[in-house]
Amino acid sequence: MPLVDSHCHIQDAKFDEDREEMIARSLEILDWMVVIGDDLPTSQQAVALTGDRIYASVGVHPYYADTLDAELLDALRFLAQSEHVVALGEMGLDYFKHCDIPKDIQENAFRAQLDLACEMNLPVVIHNRESTKDLCTIIDDYADNLCGGVLHCFAGSPEFVKHCLSWGFHVSFAGNVTFPKAEELRIAAREVPLDRLLVETDAPYLAPQAVRGKRCEPHHTKHTAEFLADMYGISYEELAQATADNAARLYRVNQD
Repeated sequence: MPLVDSHCHIQDAKFDEDREEMIARSLEILDWMVVIGDDLPTSQQAVALTGDRIYASVGVHPYYADTLDAELLDALRFLAQSEHVVALGEMGLDYFKHCDIPKDIQENAFRAQLDLACEMNLPVVIHNRESTKDLCTIIDDYADNLCGGVLHCFAGSPEFVKHCLSWGFHVSFAGNVTFPKAEELRIAAREVPLDRLLVETDAPYLAPQAVRGKRCEPHHTKHTAEFLADMYGISYEELAQATADNAARLYRVNQD
């Protein structure tokens, strides 16, 4: 049964001791996965992990927006030409109190990467935390020229879902949609059509409720997919197939 983890960080140091074993058990469950870069080193590491059934996205997270200069952008451009790189990101905005990067620096880095995505005809992986208004304003400027994207680890409102869909984007849910207190997020999730839905782990973070408290691994995608299938009132098989097809269409991955 096809199942795709559309967003994970398995280059993270939390996997250093057993990465190969973790990948092996994850690929027993998953058809394929996408490893996401946060900055230049993690993007390079993501590309190094690619191969059969492992793809990568390269980019600069808003936490590291102050590192993005012309040289780094050229490095991303070079990495993005690698065979198994399927997207740019994660990129975006983060106005949560733990992010101390000024808003103007975040916006400049975000726009620079969106420009690169338009140049290279690659979809974008978008991070949004407490920055929806400004993020919408920026993406509105680019939506007509982008070749698709995904709001990863969605945590917004039903109204924001509609805005994302108007851009032609996909909406991805991680383990937090399964948390008991996440009813507002589930209300938003019900607004996502099945043909725009993705599932992810964001591993090693946000383990689904069934394994909460443990290190999240890509194969835990199955818990979130099962939960969403029940919420949508469809079979797990139907949801897994649909989200795998959606990921393949977005990232232009052919597994035949």
